[in-house]
Amino acid sequence: MKMVRLNSRDSRIAAIALLLLVLVLGYFLLLHWWFVAPLQQIRSEMVDLRDTHSRYAAAIAEKPALQQRIAALGAGQAASSAFLAEDDPNTAAADLMQRVVDVVGTSTHGGSCVVSQKMPMPNPPATAGEPYHKAAVSISLSCDIEPLATVLQALEQGTPYLFIDDLSIYRNPVAAQQSNVAPLEVQFTLSGYVRPPHAASPAAPAVGVVPMEAGAAQ
Repeated sequence: MKMVRLNSRDSRIAAIALLLLVLVLGYFLLLHWWFVAPLQQIRSEMVDLRDTHSRYAAAIAEKPALQQRIAALGAGQAASSAFLAEDDPNTAAADLMQRVVDVVGTSTHGGSCVVSQKMPMPNPPATAGEPYHKAAVSISLSCDIEPLATVLQALEQGTPYLFIDDLSIYRNPVAAQQSNVAPLEVQFTLSGYVRPPHAASPAAPAVGVVPMEAGAAQ
C-alpha cells in the first residue's frame, strides 16, 4: 500500500484540523462536563427560585385584600334570604311547620285547605361536597285542587328557598264515596337550608417565602 505524501499546505491544514478536534474533545472531556454544565444547572435552579420567590411575594401582598373579600362574602352569605331564619336545625324545622300553616291559612281561594299533620324529620345528612345542612319536616294536607296549587307554588317560589320532595297526592276512597268533591290527601317533605352561623372568617394560612441567597449569581 502506497503512502500518500502531503505537501506542506495540506500538512498544515491537517494539523490545524487535528488540533481543533483535540481542543473540542478536550473542552467537552475536561471543561464542559466538569465545570460548564454544573454552572448552567445552578443558573437554571436560581432562575426557578427567583420565579418561586416572586409568586410567593405576590401572594403575600394580596393576602389582606383576599381576607377582606372572604369576610365580605361570609357576611353576605349569612345575611342571604335564601336560608332559613334560624341556624339551629330544630328551631328551623319549627319555623318550617309554622310557615306551612301560615301559607295554608292564606290560600283558601277556590276551596278549602287544612294542615292535617305536621312533624319534624331527623336532620338529613349533608350531601357529599355540600357545605350546608338542611332542616326538613313532613307535611300532610287535605286540600281542594285550586288552593293546593297555590300552597305548593307559594312554598317553592318564595324565600327562603324551600324544596318539596316525596310528593304524594291521592283521594280518600271512603270520602269519595260519600261526596263527589272530596278533598285531596297530600303528603310531602318540605326542606330548606339552615342559615350558616355567622363567625369570623379564619385567617388565611401564612405563606412561606423562599429565602434568596445574598450573593446569588445574577
